[in-house]
Amino acid sequence: MVWTDYRLALLFAVFIPLTLLIWSWVSKAEAISLVMIIYWRVASLLAITVYLMIGGYSFSFITALAAKILIPLSLWFWADLNEEIREQPKRSLNLAFNAWRWAMTVYCVIGTVVQIVFLRCAFSNSLFQGEACQVWLQPSVAFASVFHANFESGFLGIMGIVSLVLYAAYLGYFLLVKLGRQGRSALNQ
Repeated sequence: MVWTDYRLALLFAVFIPLTLLIWSWVSKAEAISLVMIIYWRVASLLAITVYLMIGGYSFSFITALAAKILIPLSLWFWADLNEEIREQPKRSLNLAFNAWRWAMTVYCVIGTVVQIVFLRCAFSNSLFQGEACQVWLQPSVAFASVFHANFESGFLGIMGIVSLVLYAAYLGYFLLVKLGRQGRSALNQ
């Protein structure tokens, strides 16, 4: 189940969105491009979670849950972009984008339910050391062995923490300053 989740995450959270972003730039579909840029900002929490798991930090289960909640919110939150996308002619890009957006939402909802079951791994060191929790770290460790073979897991974990602090600062700025100023309109950014 864990490896299937990581494979689905690569497909739905990396490869398809990257394809849609490039396609929207080539097609000059501004609304879809903006949603995809916002998506990548929010979805970077998934990458941060991978590095936290490489470092063996139990709170990575909390960031994984937060990512699965924030991603669909970012895809549907912007009223002006949703309206503009809805009004565009039904082209293959729009159909692909909307199909992916719905698929990603379903994937994140299912992932949230699964992640809630394993959230206890974040709060109990003895549970975190158990097989049921450690199995969730294996794909991240395998990723590190392929792409970061020359780096210690502790260093990569620290990079995850630094990235999480920056992410939290940006999210806090958005929630406390930008959201109050612009509401659900993304075009004022």
